[in-house]
Amino acid sequence: MQSLKSVLTKFNPTTDKYISREFQTFGLHLADQLDDYKHKSLYIKLAKTTPRAVLERALTFCVDSKATNKGALFMWKLKEIKKDSKSAAIALPTKTIVISTEAERSPATDVV
Repeated sequence: MQSLKSVLTKFNPTTDKYISREFQTFGLHLADQLDDYKHKSLYIKLAKTTPRAVLERALTFCVDSKATNKGALFMWKLKEIKKDSKSAAIALPTKTIVISTEAERSPATDVV
């Protein structure tokens, strides 16, 4: 993985006119690592909308494998990571704290 500094030093606005943002560079890096240039726009969109840590976790899983279709494996692993993070968030119990005062427990009476 290249650092942002090295990407920006290699960036040439006259030749790289279609890559103007960092997430676009990372999306193309994903397409390159997965050897799936046909779906590079999908990877650019994922790089823009999905947290980087999630994408890097799925990428390391796929790069280490010997799969023939690493793009499909990447999408499957990405779905699993998102599902695990959602189920972990749902599984946490939420504690409701009810605070009541003495006036709320008994009906209010007017004393004259």
